[in-house]
Amino acid sequence: LNCMAAVNAQRILCARTSSFVARSCRSPASCASQGQGRVSIQACAPYQLRHLAPFRASPSLDQRRNMVIHAVTASAALLAKAVRFEPETLVAVKVVDGASPDTWEGDLLVVAVTEEDLATNNEVTSIKSARLQSLSAACPALADCVAAGSFEGKQGQKSKVLRVGGSPGVKAQNVVLVGLGKAGKAGVLPEWGSSCWQMLGNAVATLAKEQRAVTAAVLLLEGPSGGAEADQVTAVAHIATGVMVGGFESSQYRSKTSPTASKLTEVHIMGPGATSAAAAQPALVKAAAVAHGTGLTRYLVEAPPNVCTPNHLALAAAHIAALSPATMKLEVLEQAECEALGMGLFLGVSEASDEPPKFIHLTYTSPGEVKKKIAVIGKGVTFDSGGYNIKAGPGSMIELMKFDMGGAGATLGAARIFAALAPPGLEVHFLVAACENMVAGHGLRPGDVLTSAAGKTVEVNNTDAEGRLTLADALWFAQEKCGVSAMVDSATLTGACIIALGPEIAAMYASSDTMASSVAAAAKAAGEKIWRMPLENNYWEQMKSSCADMKNAGGRGGGSITGALFLKQYVKDGVEWAHIDMAGPVWGEKAG
Repeated sequence: LNCMAAVNAQRILCARTSSFVARSCRSPASCASQGQGRVSIQACAPYQLRHLAPFRASPSLDQRRNMVIHAVTASAALLAKAVRFEPETLVAVKVVDGASPDTWEGDLLVVAVTEEDLATNNEVTSIKSARLQSLSAACPALADCVAAGSFEGKQGQKSKVLRVGGSPGVKAQNVVLVGLGKAGKAGVLPEWGSSCWQMLGNAVATLAKEQRAVTAAVLLLEGPSGGAEADQVTAVAHIATGVMVGGFESSQYRSKTSPTASKLTEVHIMGPGATSAAAAQPALVKAAAVAHGTGLTRYLVEAPPNVCTPNHLALAAAHIAALSPATMKLEVLEQAECEALGMGLFLGVSEASDEPPKFIHLTYTSPGEVKKKIAVIGKGVTFDSGGYNIKAGPGSMIELMKFDMGGAGATLGAARIFAALAPPGLEVHFLVAACENMVAGHGLRPGDVLTSAAGKTVEVNNTDAEGRLTLADALWFAQEKCGVSAMVDSATLTGACIIALGPEIAAMYASSDTMASSVAAAAKAAGEKIWRMPLENNYWEQMKSSCADMKNAGGRGGGSITGALFLKQYVKDGVEWAHIDMAGPVWGEKAG
């Protein structure tokens, strides 16, 4: 392909996008010196879709447009062949009316039990409840499951897996018990974290993976505490989501298929505690949508930084828009357009990178009347070196800074869910200011003063406090260009949040109690751990500058709070706003 710049090119693929160039070098200068800027696409590594180099001649607008279309098509196809944006398939989950252990045939039967189904005397556990005794009479192996390994039915606990080989009472090849915890607390809204039904689904996925099971069934002896039909439906949705996302394994960048990859293709839910198949169907559709969104987020966050560039995030947004063209519209603002809008903070962060910044604006518009406009904004720093305040030494986690776009991953995952479900009455703007934070002679320096799109000036006293700079211009865009009345941003904003809340809990800041309650309720329903933190205005003293309107970083104490206070400066009165600092839960070290 000829290296080229999309000068004055019109929007391609529903986006303002520059040409993609497949090549093996990184600098425009060396590109221009290699064979008149030509490179064989067959010889290119599949992930090296890099920068733009200037035209050698001045072709007409039509010629430029045709060249851009050719480059976009060829290079996007090359990338799509090598890297997926989400899992190709999901486990099929359905409720089967009338099925029972003596009729269901498959690889693995998972029986959900509560602590009240069992009794422990002298450290020996036995079956207590009549319903489990009845099942055990048909399949004596259940008693062995209970006795082996001190199984007590605690939430998420798994018994030993026993091979029964299709006995008369249980036709499954293998049987296992999984605990729901105390029956009185087996509701669909947990006190904290994941519900027992989500954990049950995760356990099914894990057990199936360990047993190399292709088919599995979940036997519910009773439904969630409370017994309402709506709760039964929600419990089935939680199980399904847990099954669909629980078997995830990071293997896309391995040269060989993982020997431990799950073989599970189908899960049936049955028993007196399950709702009917007809009632469950809408909930299962929603569960699949959530699983697709979660899978897309995980694929983006796990991708190495030489793959997940700002351009890759833009392509992911294009993938989502293509799935639902009737409700999704994509616009990608290039550097020149961001300059015209005055996004000095965002562009300041990207200055040192060879990767062009991309301001991604994906809009969902529901069919019918729009009653509310909201924005979901994600931090999209695809690699964070720290800039001149470079991340160095033990604990800096520079080797993991591919996940600094976790907020963008969550935002695009949410967009993927909206594309599948098409909820009514909403216009939702999904915004990502995508760039890298690198080190170079032409890059951002400590002490520089930048001007935001809102007109406020910022003294950059720490180039490693870059995420808030990109978010500030995105917050301005959401209000001034999209006219939203409420917005939520999510970001791996501060290491201070990990110090305060550890690796599993996200911090949440909100402009009002109403907004905080709404976000907290949504997190509770989803099984996410978030904790509201104070917007302590006295801490703003740390952020005052002697030469600009504000600094971008304060002292060591309360770093997560001062980061949120910085963002608050860019929220207009009357606009509901919440900020989620997800630096801890963005990454699970064990799962990779």
